[in-house]
Amino acid sequence: QWPLVESGGGLVQPGGSLRLSCTAPSFGLAHFALAWFRQVPGKEREGVSCIDLYGITTNYADSVKGRFTISRDRAKNTVYLQMSSLKPEDTALYYCAGVDNQSGQCVLGSTTYEYWGQGTQVTVSS
Repeated sequence: QWPLVESGGGLVQPGGSLRLSCTAPSFGLAHFALAWFRQVPGKEREGVSCIDLYGITTNYADSVKGRFTISRDRAKNTVYLQMSSLKPEDTALYYCAGVDNQSGQCVLGSTTYEYWGQGTQVTVSS
């Protein structure tokens, strides 16, 4: 069983929107920095966005700045990735990741994160 569970992926037309969600069914995420990564077959996993435990500090890959927004709901133990103005090149398997980090910072390096989900597929195509 994966510690983190993603949902919300699907097929969307270019220019459309999707919202991904990620939760931890068996533990709390209050002390965790959380991130979204994506991967296309044959390519390295790419950091998309991250958010600190307070929901104040966020970082984004240049390729998604201005189009994607990360947020978290502590009461729902959930992190979200709102994706807008989607492009075919956004097509990938999207992963949620987390690490116990109370520094108030977050980074987009995949080696930082200890807990992962199984991924949810996002396909942008007409």
